Amino acid sequence: MSVSITLIGKPGCHLCDDAREVIAGVRADFAENGLDTSFEELNILDDAALARKHSENIPVVLINGKRHAIWRVDPARFTAGIEKAAKSWWPVGRRSPKENS
Repeated sequence: MSVSITLIGKPGCHLCDDAREVIAGVRADFAENGLDTSFEELNILDDAALARKHSENIPVVLINGKRHAIWRVDPARFTAGIEKAAKSWWPVGRRSPKENS
C-alpha cells in the first residue's frame, strides 16, 4: 500500500514549483525509510472542472484524495500528513523520517 499525493497547479506558477520541490524532498525521505508514495500532477489548464474549482487556490496538494494544503506546503506539516495517512499500515517498529531526524 502507498500514500497517494496529488499536486494541482499549472505551468509558470512559482508556488507550484515550490510545492513540487517540498513534495519531492519529503517523498525521498520516506522512500529511504521504506514508505512508498505515489505522485500525480494535474494541470488546471487541461481540465475545465479543475480550473473552476481551484484556479484561485493553486497549488493544491492532496494526500489520499483529501486536501492537505493550498498555496504553500510546509515540509513538517506535509510529513505529518503523510505519516497520518500511512498510520494504518506503517510497519510496527519502523521509524518515520521525522523520528530519524
